Amino acid sequence: MLEQIAAAFDRQDYQTAARLLKPLLQQSPNHPGVLFYAARLHEVSEESESAEAIYRKLLKETTNPKLAIQARQGLQRLQAATQESRQEAIAQAKADPTNTGSAFLVLEPINGATRPPAVHNFARIMKLDPYTAQLHLPSRGWRLYRVGSAAEIQVYGQELRQSGIPVFWMNLQAIAKIRVFRVHYFKTADPQPTVVCQNEADQLGALTFNWSEVTRRVEGRLPIFEDVVDLDARNRLKRKEQTQDYAQICDLHLPGRNCILRICDTTYHFQQGIPFQADQTQVKKLQVTNRINWNSLLGFLDHNLTEVPLWADFTPFAETALDPLDLVGGLNAHVGLLRKAESNWDPAFQLYSSLIFLHETAHSS
Repeated sequence: MLEQIAAAFDRQDYQTAARLLKPLLQQSPNHPGVLFYAARLHEVSEESESAEAIYRKLLKETTNPKLAIQARQGLQRLQAATQESRQEAIAQAKADPTNTGSAFLVLEPINGATRPPAVHNFARIMKLDPYTAQLHLPSRGWRLYRVGSAAEIQVYGQELRQSGIPVFWMNLQAIAKIRVFRVHYFKTADPQPTVVCQNEADQLGALTFNWSEVTRRVEGRLPIFEDVVDLDARNRLKRKEQTQDYAQICDLHLPGRNCILRICDTTYHFQQGIPFQADQTQVKKLQVTNRINWNSLLGFLDHNLTEVPLWADFTPFAETALDPLDLVGGLNAHVGLLRKAESNWDPAFQLYSSLIFLHETAHSS
């Protein structure tokens, strides 16, 4: 019977092959030859995942050298077909004028019963071993997985999403369209808040808005690095970079105006604008620190934005973004920290906040 099935495949008579194979699958479902032709039938029916699973099973279990070679050739055909299909999809995506420049592929957390099949599919699509795929799929928070051309990122994102993996992607072009205003101080709070701020061109002005326009709040900490002298294992002096402090940063999203108000504790003018402490006489008796001022400002925001969601998982996201950001040009951080050397922590916060801005705005519109 297997010879007849082989002959049917040779003349591309897949209907006859399927008819002959059906009773064999019922009688001997684990026979290596039957499994091989079942995989071939899945392959010609463009059921690549089912075909791949059987080919891999045969490679793992068969002791027949000829069958192992045929199974390996089947896998190679599947991989070649997948790559060809992917390249065609990328070429089509490049024809879209919106798919220009760089883009970011972000993995969302996945847990529970959906995680094991997601790990399997992620490994298959990204050509990883299962252990590495398991490590790359986040269980909490977002992970910046890949930076590349917008067309390529879109195609990979679509493949992953169709395979049950929570993922989204965003173009640098879209991020660059978001306005970012660096807040110097709150001039008024009632009946409408007004901030004195700088735009992207460092022009100073004032912006008045309603608290109801703020739909999200994003907070993070940016490490401040200093060169220090330390002793190595042989008690020799050496210079190294250490985190000496952190800059606190908070973004307010106003999607209706396509803008972000960015507040940073090291650049906010606490001696100007409205005071945030309730008891000024008591505060004057204290050595007012930057941390006290910052906490008072956050308390002021808490009071006025009680229903606004807070995003504060910046640090774990940034740790996945620092190296990939070396490949990106044109992502302005809009932070304004005075640093001895540039740090990817600043554009990482800009990216994190912008991804939240675009992702949440798209889902709520």
